[in-house]
Amino acid sequence: MTYILAIDGPSGSGKSTISVKLAEILKIEYLNTGSMYRAVTKYFLDNNIKEDASDCKISEALDDINIDFIENNIYINGENVEGDIRTDLVTKNVSWVSANGLVRQRLVEMQREIANEKSFVLDGRDIGTVVFPNAKYKFYLTANAHQRAIRRFFQNESGLSIDELEQAIIQRDLYDSTRAISPLKKADDAIEIDNSNQTIEETVKTILDNMEKDDVV
Repeated sequence: MTYILAIDGPSGSGKSTISVKLAEILKIEYLNTGSMYRAVTKYFLDNNIKEDASDCKISEALDDINIDFIENNIYINGENVEGDIRTDLVTKNVSWVSANGLVRQRLVEMQREIANEKSFVLDGRDIGTVVFPNAKYKFYLTANAHQRAIRRFFQNESGLSIDELEQAIIQRDLYDSTRAISPLKKADDAIEIDNSNQTIEETVKTILDNMEKDDVV
């Protein structure tokens, strides 16, 4: 039996780290959809494609992009960009890129194609609502903005202070949850987990305990 495990939630809620651990424990594949949007954002920035670009220009750019995952590293057109997609500049621009209808349509198609024939854990903001609305397991991870800022700060991926990161997180939450296309929100049938005061291991255990009811674990 193959199945989809959807992990949604805002930035800094631990989705990626937790999803990797779940994939290892469950011995299934992992797809980081957020990295896909960040990779496209980097490509757009490198090629001077801005928020006000025409649909034609964005469509042409998307036609030129090929995304691969190799050993948990993301590649665009054969180039490993894993170490370049979490800069402050990419973070500042990823919201408008991921809100673009053409981008979302193309990447959702890619995600569905990749996860078509195997069991996968996917993390993102709309996995359980848009990409795989019929996923067998759905979880929505969240945490307060200050705790998420602290996590981002100690990941050493940004030059911003904790206070600056917290404000950026609050702004992105607002943008992502109010955008017209695939807004950030909890699926009606998803289990919500507030891990503000949980360790990664505790959150993983909570998810596995819920899945155990169906004898998956």
